[in-house]
Amino acid sequence: MRAAVLDAQGQPLTVHDDVEIDAPRAGEVRVRIAHCGVCHSDITIADAAVPFATPIVLGHEASGVVEEVGPGVTTVAVGDRVVLSPVPPCGRCYYCVRGEWNICVNSMQILTGTHLDGTTGLSRNGETVYRGLGVGAFGESVVVQETAAIPIGDDLPLDVACVLGCAVQTGVGAALYTAKVGPGDSVLVMGLGGVGLSIVQGAVLAGASTIIVSDPVAERREAGLRFGATHALDPTDTEVIAATYDLTGGIGADVAFDAVGNAALIDTGVQATRFGGTTVLVGAPPIDQGINIASAAVFGATEKKLVGCLLGGVNSVRDIPRFIELWRSGRLDLEGLITSRRPLAEVNDACDDLRAGRGIRTVLDL
Repeated sequence: MRAAVLDAQGQPLTVHDDVEIDAPRAGEVRVRIAHCGVCHSDITIADAAVPFATPIVLGHEASGVVEEVGPGVTTVAVGDRVVLSPVPPCGRCYYCVRGEWNICVNSMQILTGTHLDGTTGLSRNGETVYRGLGVGAFGESVVVQETAAIPIGDDLPLDVACVLGCAVQTGVGAALYTAKVGPGDSVLVMGLGGVGLSIVQGAVLAGASTIIVSDPVAERREAGLRFGATHALDPTDTEVIAATYDLTGGIGADVAFDAVGNAALIDTGVQATRFGGTTVLVGAPPIDQGINIASAAVFGATEKKLVGCLLGGVNSVRDIPRFIELWRSGRLDLEGLITSRRPLAEVNDACDDLRAGRGIRTVLDL
């Protein structure tokens, strides 16, 4: 098949026509990819901010059509239109039975670039090719576990549906499930890409009364206000911590989100939240960035909280259909997240869009 391959970290991706893909095994499905969004997590691997095995097919925010099913598959059939999820819940492991579906044992595939058994089902010239972030959708087809392919109705265009795969699940889920934003809460969202704007939408759905957004790009701040933010800050000329306290009556935000993946923003979040407030690490920072708590005693005494977030704490099988219903009712904007579309041949330009902060989400048409 045709796929964009990262042959080595720090290099441009190369489109090859000779990537081999295995047939689906028991419990697996093969999906013909229609569209795939370009996410910051893909760039994190491409730019070597996190060490990863190569060669690798990146891309994990995708939609497509089921083209083949393996033995025992019952929830999807050939011809079904689906959204793919990077973390398919197995429903049986220690984490799933505790309701922690997003950290199901299947989530390890994001870190390894393989199936759980160590295989990838991808190769080129006899060499193993890895699956980017559990999917590998910068290619014409993928083979995934049955629960990773979520059927959608016929009314949602596939080129719009793809953003449900990561940006919307992660952002809306981070607000609703990880942070449990409640009615009347105050929220600070730092970074307004696809994930950050989805956090804003999740905060609106949760009934937050004060939604403060911060981004150095004017167009993104304007988008934040369109998506429901009440205040927009330019961090290049405004002290975000002080402004947050001013906008919350001197108390601080109930919840702060780092939607970029930057240790400095995590520190800003901790300082900008109130006593008992929560800072959520949504973005994927480079591997060499650590978190420093200036005074552990003060952090503990003020009962502040610092929590991780993987795919927004969602159960994809349950929540993608829920989010589609919110889209149908006009309460969740998917189309507004997509600002550019490019063919697979322009995958490096699409990555540069994200690096430069151009637009919000660039979608590849396969």
